[in-house]
Amino acid sequence: MTKHKLTNQQLFTLSRPTLEKRIRRFYFDTKDGKAAIEMLITLQVRDELCETDFSNMLGELVRHIFIKTRSTAVMRRYYLYFTDYFTKKDWQLLNLKLFPALTFIAEKLEQLYTQIIGKPLARLAES
Repeated sequence: MTKHKLTNQQLFTLSRPTLEKRIRRFYFDTKDGKAAIEMLITLQVRDELCETDFSNMLGELVRHIFIKTRSTAVMRRYYLYFTDYFTKKDWQLLNLKLFPALTFIAEKLEQLYTQIIGKPLARLAES
């Protein structure tokens, strides 16, 4: 049996418990993190448009997708929409995971700064 992601009409009409159950089942059946993230973004839009509370839906699933699965372009594109789902420590780890090259470059620039500018200026201040 093939599993299909929920339609936009379903995402905007079904109740929260039904959506949680279906999205969770969809993800664990297909392991399609990209589609699950896109559905959760749609539900964040619904949360803003409706009076019904759809905030922080499936927090554990979001953390599982972002922390335990391989980094993808969709994760890098939408990760900012899920800041409320993570602790400060987890957020730092997520940034390191999603953007390892930027972290490496920042560390190298800091080392270069201390070698070229930081130490010579300290010697000047001492004299």
